[in-house]
Amino acid sequence: MRNIYAFEAVAIDGKTVALKDYAGKALLIVNTASQCGFTPQFTGLEALHKAYAAKGLVVLGFPCNQFGGQEPGNSEEIASFCSLNYDVSFAMMGKIEVNGANAHPLYAWLCAQAPGLLGSKAIKWNFTKFLVGKDGKVLKRYAPLDKPASLTQDIEAALAA
Repeated sequence: MRNIYAFEAVAIDGKTVALKDYAGKALLIVNTASQCGFTPQFTGLEALHKAYAAKGLVVLGFPCNQFGGQEPGNSEEIASFCSLNYDVSFAMMGKIEVNGANAHPLYAWLCAQAPGLLGSKAIKWNFTKFLVGKDGKVLKRYAPLDKPASLTQDIEAALAA
């Protein structure tokens, strides 16, 4: 696969989303969890969404329960948590796996396109982020410790490209 537009995902409301619908936009893709030390990053992700959505940024959250069981809820519970606690208005997808034999094909592709530290392809923890350019190609991978606000310069460059 040459770009992200070949993939589909299931939104948190159960509807299928074709990523080709986001062609020409920059994407910030994040595996999320409601009970993680990094969960407050929802605030920063929402701030990026509000600041850059009109300029062509799409933030996609993918809940995942593979790290410490920190996302045990179902789609309805996750959506409610994100809305009530962080006023999330960016797109949240249904819960997926990001590592292993059952990893969502999108995440297998993202990890192959942008390996982590020391070439590791696996996602190490919640709130790993991928920035995808308007051409559908992965630009950069960010660690869970990278706060959303620290991505601003890269996002602006991706939107200007």
